[in-house]
Amino acid sequence: MANTFKNASVANVANGSYSTLYTTPATTTTVVLGLSLANKTTNAVTVQCQFTDSSDSNATRQLLENVSIPANTTLEVFAGQKYILEAGDILKVKAGTGSALDAVLGVMQIT
Repeated sequence: MANTFKNASVANVANGSYSTLYTTPATTTTVVLGLSLANKTTNAVTVQCQFTDSSDSNATRQLLENVSIPANTTLEVFAGQKYILEAGDILKVKAGTGSALDAVLGVMQIT
């Protein structure tokens, strides 16, 4: 089994619908290492993050719900926690204000 460290990112996260941040490839298990959310504006912005579980009939679960990120700051979430994504699982993000946030996800893929 090979372990490969990767980043996934979305610049200018949308606010009308969720933006796909990461989809676990086939024959891969992924360990989420951390998610960085940068607010690039001079106003507080909320963020939502959801997980789609492909092994549970594509059930969707909220990981973050309207979490406020202060102006011109970065919020680091999931660091130190272990989230395991199986093949086909999806992480998505949505901002309260369009183009206000950049999202960067660090993962380790096990193939």
